[in-house]
Amino acid sequence: MIQIYHNSRCGKSRNCLLLIKESQKEHEVIYYLENGPTFDELFTLIRKLDFEPISLVRQKEKIWIENFKNKQMTNDEIIQAMVTYPILIERPIVIIGDKAIIGRELDSVIDFI
Repeated sequence: MIQIYHNSRCGKSRNCLLLIKESQKEHEVIYYLENGPTFDELFTLIRKLDFEPISLVRQKEKIWIENFKNKQMTNDEIIQAMVTYPILIERPIVIIGDKAIIGRELDSVIDFI
């Protein structure tokens, strides 16, 4: 089953979700802003993405700039910041099994799903 971390206010996320729906493959929408991931869930997701935690952070978000920019942070502290402020999580994220991608480029999503 395909899972998508989705923000309905984001155009890229809406387009990605539409593509997944049109594929008619079984999928689950995760509204991560309303029901944010736990530390362990986010840690697992980052492993599936094969990223460093900082690569998943939306570093232009006001919350990041005001609270975290230019601070030396451990990976665990970065993950905790995203748990505390889910708006910091890059989107959309498409997950299939033990692999995941950032779904901002629809061609990448087509290849992935």
